[in-house]
Amino acid sequence: MRHRVYKEMNRIADQLIQDQSDNGAWHYPFETGIQTDCSMIILLRTLEINDEDFIKELVDRIAGEQQADGSWKLFHDQEKGDMTSTVEAYYALLYSGYRVKKDKDIQAARKFILANGGASEVHLFLKIMLALTGHCEWPHLPINIEVMLIPDTFPINLFDLSVYGRANLIPFLILANTNFRKRTPRSPDLSDLFQNKEVRFLTEDQEEDARSLINWIKQGIKGLKSHGNLRELALYRAEKYMLDRIEPDGTFLNYFSCTTLMIFALMARGYHSTHPVISRAVQGLKAMATRIDGKLHCQYTTATVWNTTLINYALQESGITYSSNTVQKAIEYILSRQHLKYGDWAIHAPDLLPGGWGFADLNTFHPDIDDTTAALRAIRTLATEKVDYRHAWDRGVNWLTSMQNNDGGWAAFEKDVDKKILTLLPIEGGKDLLIEPSTVDLTGRTLEFFGNYTNLDFHHPMIKDGIRWLLRQQNSDGSWVGRWGVYIYGTWAAVTGMIAVGVSPKHPAIHKALTWLRSNQNPDGGWGESCKSDIKNRYVPLGESTRPHTAWALDTLISAATEVTPEIENGAAFLVGRKEKEWTTTYPKGRGMAGSFYINYHCYEYVFPLLALAHYQKLAGGQLLYGD
Repeated sequence: MRHRVYKEMNRIADQLIQDQSDNGAWHYPFETGIQTDCSMIILLRTLEINDEDFIKELVDRIAGEQQADGSWKLFHDQEKGDMTSTVEAYYALLYSGYRVKKDKDIQAARKFILANGGASEVHLFLKIMLALTGHCEWPHLPINIEVMLIPDTFPINLFDLSVYGRANLIPFLILANTNFRKRTPRSPDLSDLFQNKEVRFLTEDQEEDARSLINWIKQGIKGLKSHGNLRELALYRAEKYMLDRIEPDGTFLNYFSCTTLMIFALMARGYHSTHPVISRAVQGLKAMATRIDGKLHCQYTTATVWNTTLINYALQESGITYSSNTVQKAIEYILSRQHLKYGDWAIHAPDLLPGGWGFADLNTFHPDIDDTTAALRAIRTLATEKVDYRHAWDRGVNWLTSMQNNDGGWAAFEKDVDKKILTLLPIEGGKDLLIEPSTVDLTGRTLEFFGNYTNLDFHHPMIKDGIRWLLRQQNSDGSWVGRWGVYIYGTWAAVTGMIAVGVSPKHPAIHKALTWLRSNQNPDGGWGESCKSDIKNRYVPLGESTRPHTAWALDTLISAATEVTPEIENGAAFLVGRKEKEWTTTYPKGRGMAGSFYINYHCYEYVFPLLALAHYQKLAGGQLLYGD
């Protein structure tokens, strides 16, 4: 088995080395279904930018994903088509002009939409797009734009929202408060899709829960004192917030959704559709496009820093020396992407110097914990030998330690942004969107970094607090839930993190987690988890094994083992046998927002199997790779 493992490691490493770009980075796609492709067509047509070749290619990809019943799905094993994706695709295809209502495929999509409640049943972002492009009335939003002016001293203010929530909510507030609408001569007629149902942002349940909170916010707004026009001042402040956070490529924080909303919000503020800020934003979105199996896909963001830090670390773990050309080029790229600017994170950590890393290639404002630990793992060896690397290491570690939440855990982007009362706001997906509490995966991965790459262990107060927080989050069955993966991912992060800082593999919590993992191993030796886990809030097996899920589970078992067990042997055999079903390689392994947004990280098929197999070789006494 050790020889087979070595051969598979060699195969993966060769593929990764071959795929590295000239600047040292890896540009594997960050794939999120058809949502961004549809939004891009709607955006371009609304702005009357007739980039026909670009639009035709997007139409080709969207049309190619349609199911036999006329719908579009979010993931392979979704029981029936996804309503939001289907309405979005129907709208985009018609607006493109390359499909018409009498087409058989379009009629099949319309039939599915009408049979499942009509277009008023879609998720929030599409409701916003439908309203601002003139297909329905703006639903009543009981949050006034003046919320932008509530001071930091008020118990709830703008910076209590997550950075992602703020970035999307601020342009949304401009649009909803101005009732901005823009139709064009090419706008399709979608009126028959609504079945005379009103589009609403709030359900009755949300209205009841949110009323007292909204009244409280309104009281805060009433208390504002100004000699000028509060509404105009609030609109100006919202506009300035966006403009101050435009990245070098012209996008707003490198995210597709908030950049799209920003473009429309600026038009609501009087900017012409050809204004340089809008033109640069559109170009920035188009520049993030990639190709998947030859087809054009508009990425939600780029995952270049994440890809590169993970892969560089995995190559070094597999035995490729840090002096190799591949690793050196990657490290130079990683160093060039360390953040030097203050972002919104500094509001809650005002005495902290910048030093983290972000997720996307051109992200300079919002670093995150996961990318920072991954970058630090990648530069760890050179940090002991070269002064400039050491300075980068020290800045990164300092930023990381200071971003621990008061409850002992770590979140992704900011510190102590966890006021649960904000989830009562009438924003769909608010639990994932509006706040950013400590998460199992971020906390576990951070502990793993400190345990394996610094001298800190469970005796240190910071580490002790992190362990305590993790132990409180364990489910009764022994698993943990991750924020950016689900149960297998969360359990992997928690267990490997705690073991790295010295928690005994015999600890009851670890033992329970390992028992849970073993019980979910498939007959082929692998593991596979469905996206339905995220929707049903319980572990749902996929029914087939995938390489990333198997790698996470295998790595977890290895971290607690002193010798190769049958479960470990079978897991490794699945990875080296490469017997996974073809569709599993494109199945989303990443979680975005429950029920609406899932991520297929294309690098995960390589990087996590390579890591797990390298750790298998270390446990089994097998050979690692050397050199390029």
